[in-house]
Amino acid sequence: MDYGDIAARIETARRRHTPLRIRGGGSKDFLGRAAIGEVLDVSACRGVVDYDPSELVITVRAGTPLAEVEALLARNGQSLPFEPPSFSSATTMGGVTAAGLSGPRRPWAGSVRDYVLGTVCVNGRGELLSFGGRVMKNVAGYDVSRLMTGALGTLGVLVEISFKVLPAPRVERTRAFEFDEARAIEFMAEAGLTPVPLSASCYLDGRLEVRLSGTEAGVRAAQDVLGGEPVEPDDAPWQALRHQRHAFFDGDAPTWRVSLPPAAAPLDLPQPVLTEWGGALRWVRGDIDARALQATVAKQGGVATLYRHGDRDGEVNPPPDDVTRRLFTRLKDSFDPDRILNPGRLYRDL
Repeated sequence: MDYGDIAARIETARRRHTPLRIRGGGSKDFLGRAAIGEVLDVSACRGVVDYDPSELVITVRAGTPLAEVEALLARNGQSLPFEPPSFSSATTMGGVTAAGLSGPRRPWAGSVRDYVLGTVCVNGRGELLSFGGRVMKNVAGYDVSRLMTGALGTLGVLVEISFKVLPAPRVERTRAFEFDEARAIEFMAEAGLTPVPLSASCYLDGRLEVRLSGTEAGVRAAQDVLGGEPVEPDDAPWQALRHQRHAFFDGDAPTWRVSLPPAAAPLDLPQPVLTEWGGALRWVRGDIDARALQATVAKQGGVATLYRHGDRDGEVNPPPDDVTRRLFTRLKDSFDPDRILNPGRLYRDL
């Protein structure tokens, strides 16, 4: 499938006022509100466009499987530092970008948005648009490329993305501690003020695990500073957490994704809570009143989003303030004036 085919399909849908449901591998169909419209399958738009390991940049078509890209990078000792989750072997690079989800390393390495250098997309008018570039110094359109990240396809259909990549860590070790939740949050805040090479954290049921990444000497010195007990094998808990194969996520109970300032106090909820990102990301599992949770989180300067399961026909995101709504409406008017691309996926009327 070439870019022109996708543009023609969108142009036809626009003339017919037919909403389109954009789909790559389908591994993230659960995100956002329930999708509607005819399926626009872009999974055949795949392949590596350009990759020079010495330049630390890779450009791929949107339908390229994440697994293929990571295998290619690994052969050259490189990786995507934001550790995008893969919910199935069908996960694509377009889905990675459109969803904007980052894994355990995110607070210390950066988010998906931080590594997107450029994009090519098709807007709701069927126009092929190119933003950004393939090197960091090429900043023309750079912010628009970042804007596409996390938009869930509501502003355009991604067909090509350029990512900055980095060398993979030489050594990784995991340490475990027995703490209550308040002490675990405090410990992570204290550790963040030291030069130890933290790259992940997870707290659940009285146990805090942290990952250290870097050189052999640096990681060894950090273990001496932090203490704790070794966890073997080192990578097992982080792969399970990254791809949400951790036992915490088992079952079909509603899952809430709560973003908070890292030092925010424990949520003190009857539902189970798993804490990542040094306290900045907290997962809540179970039936809970949405407005009550969002009000509680807002008081601490955070945001609660229904991530998986639950009522996806209602609003899964807290309502935006008036300024944010006006900005988003103007963006939709510019990129998708006829509201045919993933309509209602973020908010019911957008």
